[in-house]
Amino acid sequence: MSNVAEAIAKLTKVFAEQPEKARTKNAPATAVFQDGLKVQVTGPAGEKVLTDMPPPMGGTGSGPNPGWLLRAALASCNATVIAMRAAKLGVRLRVLEVTVESESDNRGLLGLDEGVSAGLRNLRTKVRIGAEGATPAQLREIVTWSEAHSPVGCTIGQALSPTTDVEIV
Repeated sequence: MSNVAEAIAKLTKVFAEQPEKARTKNAPATAVFQDGLKVQVTGPAGEKVLTDMPPPMGGTGSGPNPGWLLRAALASCNATVIAMRAAKLGVRLRVLEVTVESESDNRGLLGLDEGVSAGLRNLRTKVRIGAEGATPAQLREIVTWSEAHSPVGCTIGQALSPTTDVEIV
């Protein structure tokens, strides 16, 4: 049994016996304006990501834009959940590639037309997957299961109404 499968088995047992242990407060991400349109995002353990917008938007393109990070978060989360599910089922993946695409209308971002949303649309996830000894139906089931259990995917799909607290300094 793989380390992933063993870890999942242990956590499953703990959470089944003590469901309250499954609930956690997620680590915050703090974005700090740097210069131009550069923003550095940090986490509590020293994680860092620098975002920037492309030159046509006034940035320098020195880092990924926030929309790309959203797609990256969805792609990596889905890939992780697929890998976890495969490990739990004893399926040895030989290929796993998750690509997330979207479209946008920058008039929404720039406020040029209040009828145009700044949000991403036509979000599409493409999965390339292969495993030794697994049928196509088994692999499709793993992917389908992962879509229903991906924290990032579920969050995007639930269309949350997040709250914002503003502190003026």
